[in-house]
Amino acid sequence: MTDQTITSVSRESRIFKPSAEFKSQANLGSYEAYRRLYTESVNAPDKFWSKQAKEHLVWRKPFKKTLQWKAPHAKWFTGGKLNVSENCLDKHLGTARENKAAIIFEGEPGDVRTITYRQLHFHVCRLAHILENSGIKAGDRIAIYMPMIPEAMIAMLACARIGAVHTVIFGGFSAEAIKDRLNDCQAKLVITADGGWRRGKIVELKANVDKALYGAPSVQSVLVVKRTGNEVNMVEGRDTWWKEAWEGAPNKHTAKAFDSEHPLFILYTSGSTGKPKGVLHTSAGYLLGAKLSSHYIFDLKENDRYFCSADIGWITGHSYVVYGLLSNGSTVFLYEGAPNQPEPDRFWQMIDRHGITILYTAPTAIRAFMRWGDNYVTRHKLDSLRLLGSVGEPISPEAWRWYHKMIGKGRCPIVDTWWQTETGSIMIAPIPGAIPAKPGSATLPFFGIVPKIVDEKGKEVPRGTDGKMIITKPWPSMLRTLWGDDERFKKAYFGDYPGVYFTGDGAKQDKDGYFWISGRVDDVLNISGHRIGTAEVEAALATHPSVAEAAAVGRPDDLKGSALVVFVSLKTGIAADDALKEALRAHIGREIGSFAKPDAVRFAAGLPKTRSGKIMRRILKEIAAGREVKGDTSTLEDFSVITALQQED
Repeated sequence: MTDQTITSVSRESRIFKPSAEFKSQANLGSYEAYRRLYTESVNAPDKFWSKQAKEHLVWRKPFKKTLQWKAPHAKWFTGGKLNVSENCLDKHLGTARENKAAIIFEGEPGDVRTITYRQLHFHVCRLAHILENSGIKAGDRIAIYMPMIPEAMIAMLACARIGAVHTVIFGGFSAEAIKDRLNDCQAKLVITADGGWRRGKIVELKANVDKALYGAPSVQSVLVVKRTGNEVNMVEGRDTWWKEAWEGAPNKHTAKAFDSEHPLFILYTSGSTGKPKGVLHTSAGYLLGAKLSSHYIFDLKENDRYFCSADIGWITGHSYVVYGLLSNGSTVFLYEGAPNQPEPDRFWQMIDRHGITILYTAPTAIRAFMRWGDNYVTRHKLDSLRLLGSVGEPISPEAWRWYHKMIGKGRCPIVDTWWQTETGSIMIAPIPGAIPAKPGSATLPFFGIVPKIVDEKGKEVPRGTDGKMIITKPWPSMLRTLWGDDERFKKAYFGDYPGVYFTGDGAKQDKDGYFWISGRVDDVLNISGHRIGTAEVEAALATHPSVAEAAAVGRPDDLKGSALVVFVSLKTGIAADDALKEALRAHIGREIGSFAKPDAVRFAAGLPKTRSGKIMRRILKEIAAGREVKGDTSTLEDFSVITALQQED
């Protein structure tokens, strides 16, 4: 291991306590209650998790043992049997929830559909029969490559119902990326759509699947939803329209019971550096983590209308659009398109139109909203909102304060959540009725999670000192392995610090025990012996009044190790000139120190992002170093951004 200690420079001292009104109705309404439950969860984990599993999940056969742990492999609730789809649907039938909206969908063109729990159960049962009639058996892998439409959720739940293992492939991936994933998991069937709507244009999903299948011999059949009506090629004997398969299928289906450790899904992490990793999650532990964290961290109530803007192809879409929310009987709002289509106030329109009460989105989206201007926000009421959430990367104090003031009108708690594809569910976050928030901090760990900040040798460092974050105890929703590559699993997550999970993130704990995540340790800049997290540099830049968004990367430097290059998008109306470059360099010098002044400031009309809004820093590193942009760029939202950056000097 190389020395990659991260220097943290976050500065935010204000504490935002939950209001008395919010605390009075909260699922967990005091810090004392949180401490009591947390203490029990780490001191007596078997007792705690056994109780939660019995209370929150519907079992067909009771489990015998809460945890079997032989690092790095965990088995939770062994001997027990259940069905994940039944836990999300059937248990609500015959209750007041059966006629409640499970999904409210709005397409980018403006079409709206509402599906109740009873109707969703009907749809999932039908698809379960269709899959079984296609020869799919428990354990078979099914790939789902879909737009953000209800059929994507129906497909996931139908797989879970029959014990098939789904792998959802983000709708922005190229044919080559699809092929790699199909071959890695040996998928037998693909569920897709003719296309999806994005920024007023059709994304041709079926055409991408067709290209991928030239090199994916394991796939025997393709099921196609008609969404956009664009012309597609249907291969006889392989391809079937969803609607045609639908007709005549029975609408009742008895869910099969599966072992607690039965595989539920494989989710591939980005393949931009080497072969994609197929993270495997299993049934009972994953579902418990998603359900319990949703209940407490989003403070779910029967009348909530919850909107998570994450794509179904990422872990956030799995845990906090589908499984965590439906197992709680919540109403999920699903939106197909871009946040600025046709105008930058699309989110705010939809929140008012549908009475959304909870919004869970990414800091990169929040920064985009800031850049587009407050006037797009102030023309809407947003008075239905009661809770806000942040996910995907560290949120800067600047963005946190804007989100709190402009979107939450100063009254909505913000849950800044830290977790990963591999963790399955939220690990660190402020439970909104119980834990005071500090802008920029993910705050305190969720039940059963024991993070520590350590040095290179695994020794815990004092509070206020930067280091690497590990998780020292197993938790129910943790990944079980990497599909087909257990050695890589051991090395990637348990190789650096034997017996404990290494998150790959740098962090520190403050005097109150709050965790401040500074970003991936592979996003660390080593500048003349100083190591600084890119998230920290970007947060410092965000405090300058001219900056809308910024990304910091390193380029190789013989003298310093790394030279700091910052790419900056300016707010509307701000002129880019050499004087501003020097002002920004001086600003970083003031915020962090003179050693951190960037060697280059490059202005950009836009930064390269995936369709889900994540900045592709790998591309920026290559541009900063003057190299040709290589690797997978299939998830890039706007290819013209790269050309513009390469031309800018």
